[in-house]
Amino acid sequence: MAMKKILLATLLATSVSANGAENFVVQDIQVDGLQRVALGAALLKMPIRIGDTVSNQDVAGIIRALYSTGNFEDVKVSRDGDVLVVQVIERPTISTVSFSGNSAIKDEQLQQNLDASGIRVGEALDRTTLSNVEKSLEDFYYSVGKYNASVKAVVTPLPRNRTDLKFVFTEGVSAKIKQINFIGNQVFSDEDLRGRFNLNENVSWWNFLSDDKYQKQVLAGDIEALRSYYLDRGYLKFQVTSTQVAISPDKKGVYITLNIEEGDQYSVEDVKFRGELIGKEAEFESLVPFEAGEVYNASQVTGLEDGVKKALGEAGYAYPQVRTIPEFNEETKQVSLIVNVEPGQRIYVRDIRFVGNNSTKDEVLRREMRQMEGSWLNGKALETSKARLNRLGFFETVDVQTVRVPGSEDQVDLVYSVKEANSGSINFGVGYGTESGVSFQVGLQQDNFAGSGNRVGINAMMNDYQKNLTLEYRDPYWNLDGVSLGGKVFYNTFEAKEAGIVDYTNESYGTSLTWGFPVDELNRIDFGIGYTHNKIGNVPSYDQAKLFAQSIGQADGDILTNDFDINLSWTRNNLNRGYFPTAGNYQSAFGKMTVPGSDAQYFKVQYDVRQYVPLTKKHEFTLLMRGRLGYGNGYGETDGNDNLFPFYENYYAGGFTTLRGFGSNSAGPKAVYTDLSGSCGNKGCVTATDDSVGGNAVALASLELIFPTPFASDEARSQVRTSAFVDAASVWDTEFVYRGDIGDEKYFDYSDPGNYRASYGVALQWMSPMGPLVFSVAKPIEIYEGDDEEFFTFTIGRTF
Repeated sequence: MAMKKILLATLLATSVSANGAENFVVQDIQVDGLQRVALGAALLKMPIRIGDTVSNQDVAGIIRALYSTGNFEDVKVSRDGDVLVVQVIERPTISTVSFSGNSAIKDEQLQQNLDASGIRVGEALDRTTLSNVEKSLEDFYYSVGKYNASVKAVVTPLPRNRTDLKFVFTEGVSAKIKQINFIGNQVFSDEDLRGRFNLNENVSWWNFLSDDKYQKQVLAGDIEALRSYYLDRGYLKFQVTSTQVAISPDKKGVYITLNIEEGDQYSVEDVKFRGELIGKEAEFESLVPFEAGEVYNASQVTGLEDGVKKALGEAGYAYPQVRTIPEFNEETKQVSLIVNVEPGQRIYVRDIRFVGNNSTKDEVLRREMRQMEGSWLNGKALETSKARLNRLGFFETVDVQTVRVPGSEDQVDLVYSVKEANSGSINFGVGYGTESGVSFQVGLQQDNFAGSGNRVGINAMMNDYQKNLTLEYRDPYWNLDGVSLGGKVFYNTFEAKEAGIVDYTNESYGTSLTWGFPVDELNRIDFGIGYTHNKIGNVPSYDQAKLFAQSIGQADGDILTNDFDINLSWTRNNLNRGYFPTAGNYQSAFGKMTVPGSDAQYFKVQYDVRQYVPLTKKHEFTLLMRGRLGYGNGYGETDGNDNLFPFYENYYAGGFTTLRGFGSNSAGPKAVYTDLSGSCGNKGCVTATDDSVGGNAVALASLELIFPTPFASDEARSQVRTSAFVDAASVWDTEFVYRGDIGDEKYFDYSDPGNYRASYGVALQWMSPMGPLVFSVAKPIEIYEGDDEEFFTFTIGRTF
């Protein structure tokens, strides 16, 4: 038997041994140690075939080729006579991958990172790659200030050359910033500069915009904010020359030192435009925010560039290049700004497509477009179209992309991608008050009926005090000019006592027809006519109601009214979206008047406003301000009596939609009874109760801070909104005559608008599959005797 002779053990061997490592012709190839890898796959990777003459270099190539497959931990090549013997040790196959101790990084993100590195179930385990992954994960923790963090990959062997892979994380705590120092600042103090930073030392509990935990990315952003702070004040040559981040020995504290050079302050000498100005030089010059001699401001220069780009974009130049070049005069410390304009080629729109509108018909979206196919691309029309789609309220998100047409240099397609919201909802609400008990309502509404964009509603309210059935329909595009047409038919019964109002019943029915006329992109006017029949039973005998009954000549028995009215409303909607807006303004004004000859002659006007003010760039924090003013009264005379405002049309406060923390309708004027029987003297006896009667005037105000929902993912935050609020309201009766000699704590001057109520609390809104769910808890700040307190409310089908 021939002696087996080692040809080559490592890639470094280059000489031929004397005991037989000379070249030879391969008569057979034998591969030992294969378990998972097929023999054919291994032979195909080898650069040697039977019949080839083998040298040391060829053997080195065999080893390199087999290692490159990533399937082997060790490869040895030897010779047994004329047989080439390859001995391999396969890398184990990954059977499972698991994680332990990670809270800063989600399992899904970790798995994506491992997949990108080739570490996944079923693949061979590469220990070099595994070591690199460990280091990259530790580097991530270091970048967010967790210097005590460690990541260890634990490999557990299993039968059949398999292995379990488990990543064990020890995250530790984030290092806190102990001190931030500036070296080289003369113009601004350390306190001024630290005020530009999100990272800070000794952060107060109320300063939710700052953080005392070190993060490398946040520091980079803070340095840019510092640079902008100087540039906005004329220091064009400001620079941060170096940044040192020192870590305390226990790795729990960070000391940051920034070396800066402020340079000189420059003022603007002049602004000139050059390049292809396409006849818009006068328009560009009107955008210049500087006067000669004013201090340079980088933000204003950026605004000028954006204004020029916007003007070019509206003229069809979708990809302009606008760059401002400063020319310094070191003697006068002035800078001349040269704005170089390169508009590029005018772009036209070939096609507009919509993606994601599975339920909504294409024409519903297309009629909102202000950018037309075949015309040049207008940036303003593009954004206006997007805003109009957002305001429909049918979509959670709306995005638009411009896609170049292949083979064309001057054409693009517009692709609007939408994610449909639940525009149809089953509305019901549950509330609980200390005295009002549990209430319930139910209804069905579809704002995008069958994808047509039309609203169809069938609402039935059933609770302790009300039964209502309403059928409504609205076509927002009754004609091509955008005139809308809507109609409503309703039947309602109302038990006032059960609603916390003085006892009476009202059985009413009616109908209305409304036309809407668009004024411009933001403003709309609606005109309507209507008819209402009211039957007031169990007519209350309190003073305010008696006066109304007398004014229409129905002082005895039930009150019956048949009223025809005309109404006019104005709406201005500048919200950034209809679904959980974070910026913009919504205003509406409404006026209603019954026509002469109606049984009750009165008018009613109301104004509502909502203003969203984003407090951060990404709109995570937004301030919502809401307000309402309303007033109504009678006009003319009936049988010599002045007509009064109907008590069943009064304004009320209390409940989720007006004043949270108070029972429904409970805040405001109370019923007052006067006994003129003579037992109490000429003036009679006056008794006040805790039954609410409302008033003919109202003022509501609310301040609400919208903040990110704690512990919610980014995807969930698009459907959940949390806020903290303060509500205030005042309801008064301008016709009430106050008697100051009544010693009853429930009795006060109901004609005084200064008798306000207020509350504070928190709320959560969730766009659930069945419609908006709203939870709120609130506590009164200012409350009067006789008002009901309601700590918790739960409502479905209503959001702000």
